[in-house]
Amino acid sequence: MSDVQKLYHDRLCTPEEALEQIKDGDLIAIGCDALEPITMLSNLHKIHERINEVTIHFGACSQHYEFLYNPEFRHKFQCTSRFFGRTMRDAYQYGNVSLIPLHFHGCITRYAEVWHPDVIMISGTRMDEHGYINLSLGGWEKHYLDHARAVIVEVVDDMPNVPGEFELHISQITAVIESGRKTPTNQTGSNLSETDLIIGRNVAKLVEDGSTIQLGIGNIPDAVAQSFKDKNDLGVHTELLTNSICDLAELGVVNNTRKTMYRGKTVAAFCIGSSKLYNWIDRNPGIYMMPISTVNNPFVIAQQYRMVSINTCIEVDLTGQIASESIGTRQWSGTGGANDFAEGAIHSPEGKSIIAMPSSGTNRAGKRFSKIKAVLSEGAVVSISRNNIDYIVTEYGIAEMKCRTIRQRVENLISIAHPDFRDELREDAKRWNIH
Repeated sequence: MSDVQKLYHDRLCTPEEALEQIKDGDLIAIGCDALEPITMLSNLHKIHERINEVTIHFGACSQHYEFLYNPEFRHKFQCTSRFFGRTMRDAYQYGNVSLIPLHFHGCITRYAEVWHPDVIMISGTRMDEHGYINLSLGGWEKHYLDHARAVIVEVVDDMPNVPGEFELHISQITAVIESGRKTPTNQTGSNLSETDLIIGRNVAKLVEDGSTIQLGIGNIPDAVAQSFKDKNDLGVHTELLTNSICDLAELGVVNNTRKTMYRGKTVAAFCIGSSKLYNWIDRNPGIYMMPISTVNNPFVIAQQYRMVSINTCIEVDLTGQIASESIGTRQWSGTGGANDFAEGAIHSPEGKSIIAMPSSGTNRAGKRFSKIKAVLSEGAVVSISRNNIDYIVTEYGIAEMKCRTIRQRVENLISIAHPDFRDELREDAKRWNIH
């Protein structure tokens, strides 16, 4: 047995044994998305009898864990998150979690100025022959190690090993558990509507060959990616690496040959997608995973030539303010990295900041509503300043925002609103004196 194998063996334990490293009053930082330590979190409630309170900081959360939903544990486990998905939205309704508003590029650096995690719980690959476990899929930041007393890693055997800056040596780890589970997958892009596809084609009109792109996850980004299949020499510098990027790379559309920074590399901070995506990135020298504080740094983003930021939103007002994280006062997601990339793109040479969205939606009662509004819904959070948007795109066309007056913005946005709401928007603009 080698020295690193002995270290691994010494740290190998059951989830219950690993939980013994958590003390009353600890702040616990959790790996997010595919790095979520599902087995550990499924057992976390078992420590409730020996603690008064611990605080848990999520990046996101995928499972309905007992400590999140059992009223008995509400005051024992104080949960915070920098982004809400479905699970966190549900927990929020029970008052069991609170959001930390942050741009993603500062979610570690600024966070670390205020909070100092005592315990890290995360997932990773099986250890290699050199003693390293790769934390390949999830925005890992080594700033967490500055203060952590305990580092608990849940090994997932089929997790891809991806080149980048996400490695931990076994000597830095205090407990290892072998989960026996699979890496979580996310399959998207199979149910695109005609509206999605039209929006994608409209976005494609704005993106030149040789651009470096940032895409999110969901139907609109997937439709945009499908419309890029005739492009050439695209680069990728993105927060989230998805199935769509894999598809474009396999077609040769993405080759990163004309990037200014990290030429030849698809750069991302975290990754979640299909088994096909995981197979593609595994030991792929064309992929490079970096901390989110670097990838999402607007200064870094701005140095890419023709950087194009493509995001979506919940609603937009007639002056161009973007609400992408709340529905009125109801917290829906989080600020995320949308503004990071918008800010970076507008300072990039020939860069562009784009919002792509359907012109309308349908509420639970089946009534259609406009996603372009004279004023944002009461209580809606402005996620991206109107100053950071160059174009807003719907299925009805492209509205130019860059250096346009309010009057021009109003006219441009009404022209791409759903026809059923255009007259109403004009009347509202007059009534609210928006010009």
